[in-house]
Amino acid sequence: MSRYYSEEHVWIDTTDPQAARVGITVHAQEALGDVVFADLPAPGATLTQGQVAGVIESVKAAADLFAPASGTVLATNPAVQDDPALLNTDPLAAGWLFTMALGNAQELQALMDEARYQDFCASA
Repeated sequence: MSRYYSEEHVWIDTTDPQAARVGITVHAQEALGDVVFADLPAPGATLTQGQVAGVIESVKAAADLFAPASGTVLATNPAVQDDPALLNTDPLAAGWLFTMALGNAQELQALMDEARYQDFCASA
């Protein structure tokens, strides 16, 4: 499995663990509504799993973005910075937020696979 989900509705794709991609889920973007701004962590920032890594703002609300794993931010997605609406139209692909080098791959065990995440959303 290469994509994991957090209870805070953030996904991390570890196909390349040296540059894992992070984004918000479809559930998160639906709850937020039209996204207008994404405040993302700066490249070089060190994140701890569960730590606030940024803020996603929509016309309805602002929501903290929590790091799904610990590690170092490598890059942010310039397309999202230019067009935050990508988080609404394609949150699982083109709307990725940042890449990170994982600090502790064992932390992924605390996250959910897609089936568990779907069950989690259905029961919420």
